[in-house]
Amino acid sequence: MNSLTAWNPFKELDDLRKRLGGWPGNSPARTDAAETTPMAQWAPLVDISENDKEFLIKAELPEVKKEDVKVTVEKGVLTLSGERKIEKEEKTTKFHRVERAYGSFLRSFGLPEGIDPAKVGAEFKDGLLLVRLPKSEKAKPQAVDIQVL
Repeated sequence: MNSLTAWNPFKELDDLRKRLGGWPGNSPARTDAAETTPMAQWAPLVDISENDKEFLIKAELPEVKKEDVKVTVEKGVLTLSGERKIEKEEKTTKFHRVERAYGSFLRSFGLPEGIDPAKVGAEFKDGLLLVRLPKSEKAKPQAVDIQVL
C-alpha cells in the first residue's frame, strides 16, 4: 500500500535557499560549515534622510576612532572611508567566536543636485558619523576634504 507524505512548502524553500546560498545577494545557509567561513569586508550601515534644509547621512561606526575616519567630496561623490582596527590580543585571552569584521571600509554616495560641496559638514560622536549636506541654489563642482569634528 502507498503511504502519503505531507507536503511542506517551507522545506522546499529552505532547500532552494541552501542551493542558491553561494550566489551574490544571498546569504549562505546557517550550518557548521558556514561558521568557519571567513567574513567579508565590512561596510558601515547608513541612514539617509532629507528635510527642507538638508540631506543627513548617519553612519554607524562602532569602535572606530574619529582620527581613523575620512569624509571627502569630489566630482559630485561623497566618500566615507576609514578603518576599524583589531584589538590587541592578550596571550591569556581565548576567543571562542569572532563575528565582527575589522579593517578598512569605503562607502560612496552620489550627491543630489543643489548641494554645495564647500558647505558639507560632519560630526562624529559615540560611534555615529553625521554628515550634513545643506541644500543650496547653485552647487559648484569641486573637490573638498571635510574635517570631522
